[in-house]
Amino acid sequence: MRSLFVRIFLSYWIAQALFVVLAILVTLAIHPSGEIANVQAQQSRFLNEAVQAYQTGGQEGARNYLRTVRDAQHVRLFLFDENTRDLTGRTPPDWILRVARGQTATADRLWGRFGPGRFLRQSAASADGHSYILVIEFPPEDHGFFGPHGVPHLGILIAIVSSGFVCYILARYLTSPIVRLRAATQKLASGDLTARAGVPKSRRHDEMGELMRDFDRMAERLENLVNAQSRLLTDISHELRSPLARLNVALELARQRSGPEAGTALDRIDRETNRLNELIQKLLTIARLESGNESIEKLPVHLKQIIHEIAHDAAFEAQSRHCEVEATVVDDCVVMGSPSLLHSAIENVVRNAIRYTREGTGVEVRLEQGVGLPNMGLQNLGTPNDGAGRPEAVVRVTDSGPGVPEGALDKLFRPFYRIDDARGRQTGGVGLGLAITDRAVRLHSGTIRVSNRPQGGLMVEIRLPLSSVEASNPVDQQSMTILSREL
Repeated sequence: MRSLFVRIFLSYWIAQALFVVLAILVTLAIHPSGEIANVQAQQSRFLNEAVQAYQTGGQEGARNYLRTVRDAQHVRLFLFDENTRDLTGRTPPDWILRVARGQTATADRLWGRFGPGRFLRQSAASADGHSYILVIEFPPEDHGFFGPHGVPHLGILIAIVSSGFVCYILARYLTSPIVRLRAATQKLASGDLTARAGVPKSRRHDEMGELMRDFDRMAERLENLVNAQSRLLTDISHELRSPLARLNVALELARQRSGPEAGTALDRIDRETNRLNELIQKLLTIARLESGNESIEKLPVHLKQIIHEIAHDAAFEAQSRHCEVEATVVDDCVVMGSPSLLHSAIENVVRNAIRYTREGTGVEVRLEQGVGLPNMGLQNLGTPNDGAGRPEAVVRVTDSGPGVPEGALDKLFRPFYRIDDARGRQTGGVGLGLAITDRAVRLHSGTIRVSNRPQGGLMVEIRLPLSSVEASNPVDQQSMTILSREL
């Protein structure tokens, strides 16, 4: 049982049920029913008088006496000798014979009060040298502890069901805040900073209510901090563009007025300025993807065309490292979304593979159709695929580089994260390309996973829902407008 609700409910219910049963047993043990107690106090007298009636009047006298007691006490009496022979000439039922022989618990014992019938048994030796046994049977309407018709099981069942209902309400009251907290925590962990537990201010002033209010305050504080950070990043990026633009103008003026000896220094300034511009553009892209304030016009996107364009452009860049880029399109997959955003997402992965694959090797980009089932052995770095079984476009980018340490797989798509800072400076990466890819894929309701290949290198897999299932899995209309000039 992993459910806290089930544990609390069953614990309280079992405890209540045991309490009810034990209370009944103790009550029966200490205070038997009034009818049983009254007859039990007279059973010795009944036996003596029945024996006297038998000795003086024979079977007829015994029958008359037993009939008199039955009419007065509303119980049935049976008189036996030491051989359990009925002395009134009747043929007693089998259960009466078992009581007479001591094979059935009687009502003067605890367990004898819970059977389908209740009996008393009394035996004594007479002056004539014979032993006599008297069995008293109570009628069914007097057997019940909880009322008529005798059997206490109905009362016990009612008590258990009633206690179960009360325990259910109590367990639900105790665990409902935990369920709401768990749902709000899952939303918060998935990136929904507006998630709140939402406990009413006029209710739940206990510890659980205070915990829910503390969670709401924490979530609100986190939302404010993240929004402030996003706004700060956007504002700084915008403010840096103006001095960089002026710096480019000043750089061109300096080229015109300086001699050839300053060309090397000016070229270096130009390269660093371009890197700053590229960094600012990526920062703006990250900020817009995270903010979720804009919308996109969904368009059918043929990934086959995008894959070929990216492979063609990347092949030119790969020549400097004597590498090749091979595009394999098995299926022409069509998805709904932003062409420029999807182009940038896939291109960032391909360019990253070109940077880190070994010289003289190749990078493969493969497009095919698949289904939304989790791949074993792959580290999921995107939003969990909640559309298991849906048709998807699968883009796999593989390289022949050194791979990534297993402990760093879940960090690759963090902004500014680089496994080796020195290698990042050498290749020119700043750690934003894969972060943009991750957010762009998630905004298209897709997933991205990464794993080390057994033969060496890294494989990045992007899965996007095909347009045929888009009606049931709509692309988020917010957070997806990225201007093509920034990508």
